[in-house]
Amino acid sequence: MGVVDVAGDCDLVSASVGEHAEYVATVTLERPDKRNALNAQVRRELKDVLDAVEDDDDVRVVVLTGSDESSAFVAGADVSELRERNAVEQREASKRPRVYEYVDDLEKPVVARINGHCLGGGNELALGCDVRIASAGAKLGQPEINLGIMPGGGATQRLPRLVGEGQAMRLILSGELVDAEEAADIGLVDDVCESDELDDRVYELAGRMAEKSPLALELAKEAVKAGSRMDLEQGIEYEAELFALLFSSDDKNEGIDAFFEDRDPEWTGY
Repeated sequence: MGVVDVAGDCDLVSASVGEHAEYVATVTLERPDKRNALNAQVRRELKDVLDAVEDDDDVRVVVLTGSDESSAFVAGADVSELRERNAVEQREASKRPRVYEYVDDLEKPVVARINGHCLGGGNELALGCDVRIASAGAKLGQPEINLGIMPGGGATQRLPRLVGEGQAMRLILSGELVDAEEAADIGLVDDVCESDELDDRVYELAGRMAEKSPLALELAKEAVKAGSRMDLEQGIEYEAELFALLFSSDDKNEGIDAFFEDRDPEWTGY
């Protein structure tokens, strides 16, 4: 089943392909009454849709966002669920892969379209994306400390790698929220624009990515991700291996032939 078919069976997650740019899937969280708070149903449906994305040849790039009706990307985890869990139940709920790993491990590039509040588990979901573009009115942060808990969806690990240990400590230990401009200043988001320009900015980038070879996109993403998990020498060696692997692909020959023939390449993903 394609991603649109799978999303059609979901209540809180929707998807479209090619609506804004060719080969780009938009995956939208649709729980406006709770500002897209991540409850068990949202997590389950998002996993199902992302599984379908991975297998859908019509998708090369994913845009992950919250519905405009929600005025939020994701406002956090569903606190009512957290209140009812004990330690044993939370360990079970935290078994990997969670939605954060689903996003982070997706072979296809993921662009976070941050259209509003992006807090707690929502910020952790955005941290799993490859690029983050925010509207000027967005607020971001890790306010879990205000509830007597701490981030549990990867922020203590991914956030320092992105913004540095000091900034991560500031956000995590104070629970302070930052606006989109400050988030850009510290490297938490990669671009900020007015809300009426958000779609243009997001889909211009996603569309440019989707014009590339699917196989090259996958391996280039894999190489960059590996860089934060290996030392420099290991990372360079791994990059060289992935680079050489692309020389066994039809897309490598097609890309070079198209360059010499001054035409657009026709990618196959093989």
